[in-house]
Amino acid sequence: MAGGGIEVSGVAELEQALMGMVTSLNAATRTATTQAAHLLEREIKAELARTSHPRGTPTPSSPGEPPSLVTGTLRRSITVQGPVPIGSGRWEASIGPTAVYGRIQELGGVTGRGGATQLPARPYVRPAYERLAASGALTSLYQSAWRAAMNRH
Repeated sequence: MAGGGIEVSGVAELEQALMGMVTSLNAATRTATTQAAHLLEREIKAELARTSHPRGTPTPSSPGEPPSLVTGTLRRSITVQGPVPIGSGRWEASIGPTAVYGRIQELGGVTGRGGATQLPARPYVRPAYERLAASGALTSLYQSAWRAAMNRH
């Protein structure tokens, strides 16, 4: 039917049409979650490339700023896992570092022998996410995917 409507002539056909829509929307949500995860991965890696310095020199990043790029290990360790289904029509992906020191760089904390060093937080995940969320880019991915799925029916 023109205009994106559904034309049915019985309960069984209505049920079949609705199940088709549910299947399409679920696939669209999975696709949008994958796209959002990889977009966030790129933003986090960009955040980690804002400043750099040679190995063995003091870090130029201030507390509260992302860590400076030295070897690139932290940046390369940013990976996407998923998406995986977490319920009907719900998908989840994890994006973050696999480098052992990734968490303490993001959140700060006590480190070193006997906890002798207090490392200030140098967030890089949260600022990347907040920038994307504020721009509406993540919302747009989902809206576009759902719109396309609905237009197929």
